[in-house]
Amino acid sequence: MSMEQIIAAVRRFEGALVVAPGPGGDFPELAWGDAFFYYAPDGVMPRTVQPYGTIVTKDYPGDTASALDPPGRWRVNVHVDRAVFREVTGEEPRGLVTPRDHTASDEVMPHPVYGGLGWISVVNPGARTRETVVGLLRGAHEAAGARFARRRGSGGEPGDG
Repeated sequence: MSMEQIIAAVRRFEGALVVAPGPGGDFPELAWGDAFFYYAPDGVMPRTVQPYGTIVTKDYPGDTASALDPPGRWRVNVHVDRAVFREVTGEEPRGLVTPRDHTASDEVMPHPVYGGLGWISVVNPGARTRETVVGLLRGAHEAAGARFARRRGSGGEPGDG
């Protein structure tokens, strides 16, 4: 499964916004080539929430365990609830003890930096994980949509979901 296929799948989710920074935009050069997934039915990037999923194409400072700098390596990251985290990793987000090879491709595992906060990751999703990755992104998108609806119902600003 390619990055483009994942981005296309997310774009088909109702209310999805994919932000893909590149040269000439307002984002730092470090983010160029990456993608950030939001629930934003108005098409405006929310100002006060984090994306529910990302694709990163390179190592970031403090996040090098997946060795993403070599050509062709990239990683999908998805924020999931505790039950889903337990289901796909076999551990509690805040109780991670199992050592993992974060360079391994096509394996669902806790994010090397943010696993304790409920993020999972897959380096170069392939045949084993493609359906899981899209399903996890769909679930994260639906959860973000539910949070958006709750904020709207409580007087939150449009675009802050």
